[in-house]
This record gives sequence, structure tokens and C-alpha cells, in this order.
Amino acid sequence: RARGATLRSGVPLLFYSMEKPQILLTNDDGIQSPGLWAAAEALSALGYVTVAAPREQSSGMGRSLPGTSDGIIRPETLTVHGQAWTVYAVGGSPAQAVLHAILEIMPQKPDLVVSGINYGENIGSGVTISGTVGAAMEAAALGYKALAVSLETDQKYHLSYSREIDFSAAAQFTAKFARLLLDKQFPEDIHLLKVEIPSDATEETPWEVSRLTHQRYYEPLKPERASWDVATTVGYREAARLEDESEGTDAYVMRVRRNVAVTPLSLDMTSRVDLFDLEKFMRA
Repeated sequence: RARGATLRSGVPLLFYSMEKPQILLTNDDGIQSPGLWAAAEALSALGYVTVAAPREQSSGMGRSLPGTSDGIIRPETLTVHGQAWTVYAVGGSPAQAVLHAILEIMPQKPDLVVSGINYGENIGSGVTISGTVGAAMEAAALGYKALAVSLETDQKYHLSYSREIDFSAAAQFTAKFARLLLDKQFPEDIHLLKVEIPSDATEETPWEVSRLTHQRYYEPLKPERASWDVATTVGYREAARLEDESEGTDAYVMRVRRNVAVTPLSLDMTSRVDLFDLEKFMRA
């Protein structure tokens, strides 16, 4: 953790040891999330952890940078297992929390940015919706090693701060893959790792490298309301067809094999086709 603090223009100035890695931790569930604190505790064994997360619940914001965010940073002190942490609640999206942390809060650049541990899995095409993955993408786009971690939970817990969820195994896997990212030089096209952990995982659960499923894992639900004048949101439900799922996808590894699914992601979203052949086809 960060050691010591003084004030300069009302902003805590942290003093870090240069001996240990500097880790920025964020999430999309908000600064009060137990999943965030489980990750913080596990990562503190690897280096000094700066925690900066959205002030409010910010699930589903992807990598958005809303112009309506106020950007206010409020240092807070939270006690986790008897230990006091100085943390930073940011008025903005998960990606904006990353930007404010790197540009304003941390006195030196992070060696690793971790996002999680999220309530609920982020699988398949949903990665572009996920604020958990979006925060890691923003860090990766700035050139930092990045990790996004999610724990499978029942949908009723997705927007909660429920203490019924056991994050202990997920926290150990968070530290495991954080250490791998710190210690190894990954291939150039791997910009971040996405980790999905089954709800029944233990520290001994195997892990597998996977690819994104082509299925839409969650499907949108039509709002139930009498008039368009009634405020509402578009809901969702899990709709994966596991009987049709191909082996090796994140959905198959986590949902069918019940293993931890580790998916390398690239920020290069160009279709993997022969571009010369495509242009020839389009001009024909």
C-alpha cells in the first residue's frame, strides 16, 4: 500500500517505495464494493496499491468518458480487516477513474492496472459493455499492463454490495495473474487479460486460456411500462446456449468446464480477414 501522506492544495501526496511495483486498482461497481477490497488486500502482497474507483455504481459503462461527469476526487479512509486505506472516489466512469488516477493521483506511473473484482461475469461481446473491462482497456490504450477480473454471480447480485459473495478464491486468482503480468513480457497483440472465475471456484481450480464466445451472453429485455413517459431502463437476462457452445471459449471454459477462463484481448478490433481480398471483393 501507499505509505504516508501529506497535503498539497488539499490533495494527498503519497510517498512510495521504489522497490515494489506500483499497482492501480479500480472497478465499475464503485468505491464501496467488497470485490474491490478483496482485490486490494490480495494485491497488497505484490506491491503498493492505489485504489481509485467511481464514486457511484457504474456498471455497464464500457470505456465511456461522459462529458457530464464532474471529475471530483474525494480522498476517503476505509478500514478493511482492521487496516486503514486512503482511497479515492472519483466522480466519473471507470475509464475516467483510471485517467484521473494516472494523471492526477499517482505521483508515478503504475506498473500494472487491475480492474475488479466484478459482481458478475463479463463474457463474449459483452466486453465492450463492461465497465470492468472498459477500465482495463483505457489503461491498455495508454500503454499500461492491464487485467480485468470478474466473478460469476447470480444476476440479483450484479448491482449490489452483497456480503453473501465469497471473493476469496477470486482474489487469489487476481493476485496470480497480476504477478504473471508483472513478471512476464507478453506478446505485442495482447493488450490486456480478461479473467472469468466460476462461482464455485477454489484456489485449486484449474485455469485455461480461452477466446471470446461469438454468442451474446446477455440479451436485452423490453421495458415493462404503461407509457413512454414512465422512467425505466432496458433490462437484461443471461441467455447463453451452452449446448451449442464451442470448446475453448470463455463461456465454455467457465460455464461448462467450471474452470477459470483467461482471455487475452487486443485493442485492435480490425477483422481478421485478408484485407487485400476484401477490397478486391468490395470493388468487384
